[in-house]
Order: sequence, then C-alpha cells, then structure tokens
Amino acid sequence: MVNKLAERIQELEAPIVVGLDPMLSYVPGNIIKEAYESKGENLEGAAEAIWQYNKGIIDAIYDLVPAVKPQIAMYEQFGIEGMKAYVKTLDYAKEKGLIVIGDVKRGDIGSTSTAYATGHLGKTEIAGNEFRGFNEDFITVNPYLGSDGILPFIEVCKQENKGLFILVKTSNPSSGEFQDRLIDGRPLYELVGEKVAEWGELFMGSNYSYIGAVVGATYPEIGKVLRKLMPKTFILVPGYGAQGGKAEDLKHYFNKDGLGAIVNSSRGIIAAYKQPQYESYGELAYADASRQAVLDMKEDLMKAWKK
Repeated sequence: MVNKLAERIQELEAPIVVGLDPMLSYVPGNIIKEAYESKGENLEGAAEAIWQYNKGIIDAIYDLVPAVKPQIAMYEQFGIEGMKAYVKTLDYAKEKGLIVIGDVKRGDIGSTSTAYATGHLGKTEIAGNEFRGFNEDFITVNPYLGSDGILPFIEVCKQENKGLFILVKTSNPSSGEFQDRLIDGRPLYELVGEKVAEWGELFMGSNYSYIGAVVGATYPEIGKVLRKLMPKTFILVPGYGAQGGKAEDLKHYFNKDGLGAIVNSSRGIIAAYKQPQYESYGELAYADASRQAVLDMKEDLMKAWKK
C-alpha cells in the first residue's frame, strides 16, 4: 500500500491528504434539514448529515488527491450511528479509488493491540467465514507503550499489505510537555523517530517502509531533523494551514526524490466555504469550494518548493 501511495502522489503531483473531520457546524443547513426530515432530529439524523456532507466532498476531490484521513472521534461522538457513517465514508472513499488513512490513534499491548489491528486493518473469522471491520489502508497509532504496543500492528500490516503512521512529534502547542523532554541529552521525539525507523525495517516497500510517522508542520526545524533520522519513513504531516503550518516550511519533510511525505489539511478544505476567500461559493456549493481549496493548496505547495 505504501508503494501505491507513492505512485498516486507522483501521478497526481499532489502530496495531499484531505482530513475528513466533520463537525455538524460545518454541514450546510440544507443537508442537515434533509437528514433530520428523513432520520429525525437525533443521533441517526446527525450521522446521516455527516455522511451526506462527506459524500459531497469526496465526489468533489477524489480525482485531485491520493488519500483521505477520517478522524474517528468526529464520528464516535454520534455513537453507533456515527460509526455507521464512518464505515460508509471509508467504503465510499475506497470505491472512488482513494487511499484511506484511519486517524484512530490506537495504542495498547498484547491481545488488545492485535484486536485493534484486526478491527481496523485485518480480518476476523466467524463460523468459517472471513469478515473485515473497518478496513482502512493505514491507521495512526500511539507508540508510548513501546514495542509491545506496535509489533502486533506490524504483524497484521504484513498479512494485509497495509501500513501505520506512528506519532512522533505532533503539531499541537502542548506536545512539547512530553515529546521535547530530554533523555540522555536528546529530545524524546528523536528517540521515538529512531525507533520508528527501526520498526520500519521490519516491513519495507520498494523505497519506503509501510511503517510511517506523524510529524507536525508547526515545527519545521524538528521535521528537518526527523527526516534525516527516518530516511525510509513516509511522514504524515498535520498542521498545515489552519494550525499555522506554512508550505515553505515543509520542503525538508520530503526526500530528494520529491517523495516521503504527505501533507494533511482538514477544515481548511472541508469547511472551505466558511472562509473569506471561498465564501462566494455559498453553502449549496460547499463541495466546489472544497475542490478549489485543494487546487489552491497544491499550487501553494508547488510554489513554495520551487523557491
């Protein structure tokens, strides 16, 4: 799957992943009205609105980007109905040829870790038949339980030719409370990065490992250091745009081959119609605004890297 990700990035000239992190406040009023009329003003109606909203965005951007990244919490907040919308979103994105990165940030040990991996990446046998739970192509995982929490995921990845993005240095302001702590004179994120590179050797694709890393766009100098520590690691880069990450700061997250990273934008794309530069699209054309935001992001990245 990591080979496919690299190929699609090259084909589309777009190292971009769209974060499908919907809030009800993002959803246009006409979609909410129709959803409530058909399903009721309840969890089912809210989940239906989220699903229809996602569908419109996927239809507008699937030919421009290689991947989408649904954040599971935005669906879990609506309970079982929200999880049904999550599955519909995953399945529809895959139907459209998109690679799906499930932003689930799981992390546990032993049989629990294996169960998470099976549910999101693998398959389970019931009465002699095989079934898949969520069936993402990649998921995000938390490494802070050590190898016991990562190796079970890697084993399932090997069975399914799927991958991970492991949290190394996140984009949020308080990430440094733990991730920047010095251990034997070195920041913890460097030690985690080295471990990710080590885990990555366990499951390599053609040029990059199936075991990737998450490194935020808001700390470009750290990204530069981690790129050198993880030369064969694909980096998922959150924090571009709305969180303050700038295109010109991201070139060092990539290798000389122009690959090795994929940049995420969530509300900057999916809620583009709410931003001043796209407000002329209006609610009814929210998906068209999202498409234009993807095109603008692609241009922004390309211009910055040609400087």
